[in-house]
Amino acid sequence: MPAQNNYSRVIVWCAYIRNKGFCLIDEKTSECEADMTIRESLEQYEKDYLSPYASLSMNSKGRLKPEEQCDIRPVFQRDRDRIIHCKAFRRLKDKTQVFLTPEGDHYRTRLTHTLEVSQNARTIAKALKLNEELVEAIALGHDLGHTPFGHAGERALNRVCPFGFEHSEQSVRTVDRLEKKGRGLNLTYEVRDGILNHQTIGKPHTLEGKIVRLSDKIAYIHHDMDDAVRAGILKETDVPADIREILGSSPGERLDHFIHDIVTNSMGKNDIIMSEPVADAMKRIRQFMFDRVYQNPEAKSEESKAEVLMETLYLHYLKHVDELPEEFLNLLSEGEPREKVVCDYVGAMSDRFAISVYEEIYIPKSWQI
Repeated sequence: MPAQNNYSRVIVWCAYIRNKGFCLIDEKTSECEADMTIRESLEQYEKDYLSPYASLSMNSKGRLKPEEQCDIRPVFQRDRDRIIHCKAFRRLKDKTQVFLTPEGDHYRTRLTHTLEVSQNARTIAKALKLNEELVEAIALGHDLGHTPFGHAGERALNRVCPFGFEHSEQSVRTVDRLEKKGRGLNLTYEVRDGILNHQTIGKPHTLEGKIVRLSDKIAYIHHDMDDAVRAGILKETDVPADIREILGSSPGERLDHFIHDIVTNSMGKNDIIMSEPVADAMKRIRQFMFDRVYQNPEAKSEESKAEVLMETLYLHYLKHVDELPEEFLNLLSEGEPREKVVCDYVGAMSDRFAISVYEEIYIPKSWQI
């Protein structure tokens, strides 16, 4: 908003949270300050208020393709908005978290998992005065490349595709290449880095990325145990007593303990860490979940069928690439390998759509006279 001269009274909306949540820039304000856009005032607020270890929007390393800045939203907020509005995000509601097509309305899906990761991450970031919009963008985008049928689908595609398949890499490919009919979302380096490195072995380059990496584990340990208890696979008392003594005796207690421990041990530091006892307890409860839930024959009884379905669809489209949707045919025409594009298409399906396509191709229909 341009200032006419140094004596003009200019009122500019500013996201500076001062005494009453806003400030007025008047005739005493310099011309430079009066010329600030809303985005610039928000960036200045980050600089003045956030931790010296926070990732500032104004210091982003930028996008793959340079583009004009928004006058209202800083870059990480724009990334968050782009992710929420993309097709891959909407498909998460029909993708498996742990239990394949469970009977009941309250089991987690890949979408509800994503929202819980985001909530955990924002709580931690806010307490540490780090960039909430960056952690939210990373959290909302971290599983966009996940397959139908959870890790069963991921295993199947990794086995049959010569390029392999890893969902964190596919999440980056989704935002870089597959969304918006091949144009991608053109996200910032910091968001893409956090998405790529959100798994256990990942090493994010920002504290916000490190928050999401831990928040992902906290979320799935919390909600997968809750779902397992709901399904009758576990009882709360099955959790080893020494772990319950450290972390608590209910999902809510454990979630609260994890978050408080991270905040307490990371405050004022250029790192995101847990105390040694809690970090060790997390490793042990994670292993407990692998032993009792993630590899449980009852909970995973349908996964072999899901893997066969995924492999069959992949091999079908490999032979019949002409049946791929136009946007994937365009990737082929641009020189992308056939195996990679077929993997992109099958991996992007929701559980429901994958089953529907399989039935359409392979299940005979009754003939009506």
